Amino acid sequence: MKKQRPYESVRYEKSMDTVIFLAINLNCVSRLTYAKIIFMKSFKEKYGPYALIAGGSDGLGFAFAEAAARRGLNLILMARQKERLEAAAVKLKETYNVDVIAFTADMADFENVKKMIKGLDVSIGLLIYNAAFAPIALFENTSEEDLALAAAVNVKAPLLITKLLSGPMIAKKRGGIVLMSSLAGTQGSPNLASYAATKSFNAILGEGLWKELKPHGVDVIACCAGAILTPGYKQAEKSKQAPGTLNADAVAEQTLKALGKGPIVIPGAVNKIGRFVLMRLLSRKAAINIMSKNTGGLS
Repeated sequence: MKKQRPYESVRYEKSMDTVIFLAINLNCVSRLTYAKIIFMKSFKEKYGPYALIAGGSDGLGFAFAEAAARRGLNLILMARQKERLEAAAVKLKETYNVDVIAFTADMADFENVKKMIKGLDVSIGLLIYNAAFAPIALFENTSEEDLALAAAVNVKAPLLITKLLSGPMIAKKRGGIVLMSSLAGTQGSPNLASYAATKSFNAILGEGLWKELKPHGVDVIACCAGAILTPGYKQAEKSKQAPGTLNADAVAEQTLKALGKGPIVIPGAVNKIGRFVLMRLLSRKAAINIMSKNTGGLS
């Protein structure tokens, strides 16, 4: 009988260690993959088959569309810019193999938007209201037309579209609503006073509806985002980026992952700390002065 040499035993043990290591890691990967599939399936069952995204042609709206499509939802996109909207629809269809319905629409014209939505023969299980108009100027220099437009797009439209779509969701006992707020709406924000006020409205609306609609199986969340690297922000920001600035994909993913877990989500650790400090630790006067340093460079 051939005697095994010591180095052969060591080599055998190392080989077995490698096999065991690979087996454990492959098992972990398979479990994670399985968990991800289950999560995607449950998300689709809860919030599908279609997600309506207002302001979904670019920036954060497009990031939300991609995040929803990755979870298997078909899409309804509404935005003003026809060329951007059509390009976004084509890209989403090709990339994620989902159905995409695109409407060129001005969210300030609610009656027209309502007509478009009522004309659809699909079931909408998720509303993401991302459209916004932000008059960036001192209040004394902001026109009546811009103030009215901010109220129409940022307050009237999300309020009435939420009313329109929440009814069928309540009847089906499932669905989700995402309303975009902003850290600017945590306190008064000079140079963005009217915009900040409208975003504060959406946060309070989201919190109230979270409690009201939860017994009906409908999840509501308001996203209080900080600065987001979108084309509009890059154009408006003249100085260095605000602390806690995130890319649009991160905001969309963190928001959808938080849906169903609470009334408010603040994407990003820096923004969470910032909101806590502004709301809980500082006086209103101090909070406004700090926010003024961040919003004063916008134009």
